[in-house]
Amino acid sequence: MDFKQYIRVIPDFPQPGIRFKDITTLLKDGPAYKAAIQDLAVFAREVQADVIAGPEARGFVVGAPLSYEMGIGFVPIRKSGKLPYESIKADYDLEYGKDALAVHVDAIQPGQRVLIADDLLATGGTIETTINLIEQLGGKVVGAAFFIELSYLDGRSKIGDIPVKSLVQY
Repeated sequence: MDFKQYIRVIPDFPQPGIRFKDITTLLKDGPAYKAAIQDLAVFAREVQADVIAGPEARGFVVGAPLSYEMGIGFVPIRKSGKLPYESIKADYDLEYGKDALAVHVDAIQPGQRVLIADDLLATGGTIETTINLIEQLGGKVVGAAFFIELSYLDGRSKIGDIPVKSLVQY
C-alpha cells in the first residue's frame, strides 16, 4: 500500500520552513491504519519481539495497536513526571527543544526482546533516549518501527545497527 497518500503535509508548521507530516489523516482511515499496523507486525515478527515499547504520545497510537495485533505487551514510555510508580528517566533533545522520558522500573524484564514503535524517525533523539531507558532495564532492543522516516535528518545514525522499518520515507 502507498501510505504516503494518507499522510497530509502541512507547510510552515510548527515554524516557517518546516513541512509537518500529519498522520491523523492515516489514523482516520480504518483500512489504511490497519494495513500500516499489519505491515509493521510483519517486521515485529521477523525480529521476534517479546514486547512493544512506544514513546509518548504518538508512539502509543502505533505501539499499542501493534502489540494488540501481535498478542504481546505494550510498554508506554512517558514524559517525565507522568508515571505513578517508581521509574527511571533520561533527558534528550527534540527537533525544537528539550524534553525527558521515563519508564517504570519493572516495565521491561532483563533479556526481553523489545521493538520500539513510533510515528516518526527524525533526528533520532527520542528513539536514542528510548533505547537508553530499555537497555538500563536490561532489555534488548531488536528493532524500531515507524510510519514515517525523515531520512534527510539521518536519525538512523543515532541508533546504531538496530534494524529499522519505516513505511514511508521523505
